Amino acid sequence: MYATATRRRVVIGAQLLLTAAGFAAWATTIFSDARWPLFAMLAVLPLWVVATGVINGATRGLLELRGRMLDERQVAERDRVHAVAHRITGVLLLLAAVGAGAAGWFGDVRVEGLVSPVLFAVLAVHLLMPLWVAGLRIQDDPAED
Repeated sequence: MYATATRRRVVIGAQLLLTAAGFAAWATTIFSDARWPLFAMLAVLPLWVVATGVINGATRGLLELRGRMLDERQVAERDRVHAVAHRITGVLLLLAAVGAGAAGWFGDVRVEGLVSPVLFAVLAVHLLMPLWVAGLRIQDDPAED
């Protein structure tokens, strides 16, 4: 499922969409009286877990293994992945803060109602961004002779 870069990108895109769907279902469950989003979230969860496992398999546990289990090349790659993910997450956090502020300033939206979902969304992205970056940066296995 992750032999080529295209397949890995598809799995990462699927996991990104599943994360967004799960977050939307969670937010709907928390901020409304509807109960159907809970079942939608439970339906998305197994697919999300499989997609996460595929990405972890593609990276060969780069983010899951302890440092002493990795060689120097893998430790350097893990550090690069964390640095890139940190930069992307920082930009997303800035955009989320500016967007929430702009919605409160220019729109007819109470910022207090945006703080919780925006912070949770940024937290989810912060936790998953290293996995997505590692999945996108991993090189294809060399072709056999």
